Amino acid sequence: MEALIRTGLAQLGQAGRVPEDAPALLARYGALLLEKNRVMNLTAITQPQDVATLHMLDCATLLDCARFEGKTLIDVGTGAGFPGLPLKVLAPSLEVTLLDSLSKRVDWLSQTIGALGLEGIRAVHGRAEEAGRDPAFRERFDFAAARAVADLRLLCELCLPFLKVGGRFLAMKGTDCGDEVDKALPAIQVLGGRLEGRIDRLIPHTGVTHRVILVEKISPTPEKYPRRWAKMQKAPL
Repeated sequence: MEALIRTGLAQLGQAGRVPEDAPALLARYGALLLEKNRVMNLTAITQPQDVATLHMLDCATLLDCARFEGKTLIDVGTGAGFPGLPLKVLAPSLEVTLLDSLSKRVDWLSQTIGALGLEGIRAVHGRAEEAGRDPAFRERFDFAAARAVADLRLLCELCLPFLKVGGRFLAMKGTDCGDEVDKALPAIQVLGGRLEGRIDRLIPHTGVTHRVILVEKISPTPEKYPRRWAKMQKAPL
């Protein structure tokens, strides 16, 4: 995994821009993930080379989307830690919060953070729609990221409340998301955002291209958002 990650970062133009030990740390993270996945459902990707490319290098493509140095990021619905944990390894001065609703995943993430010797990153147990109303989290972050498969309208309602005005939401999607983005435009506006753009990147060592949807926070999110999850699903913005 380490060799694939190292050459992939070079293909992405990141060689010399990330810490020298980043590929080794990401490979160690991947090994811990596959080991735990034997007893806990963390990922459907189970081959080491695919973990290196479709997890680690996929997350690394975000480095082209923003300047993370010295900023704060919340990874909403982080699951096994993607994209927040790889971003922390690649941009060490980034302060990262990994938010997930399953306590077993959060416990494993906390153990993994310790095993990798990382500081300035925490795993938090909570539901995004509740944390987004908590003053400790609401409008506190420079970036929010999500790699979840949920509809973009729902993701925007979950993620934009976490952002400071001037912050950015990075939604990781497939290249077939055009209709989904169009449908989300009214929600983005209601929530205080503005569609900033779309960035397509080929994941090194694969034939897979993923798209990052960039949403800028231009005004505070109205207090009534986010709504309860059942309400969001029943009546998306």
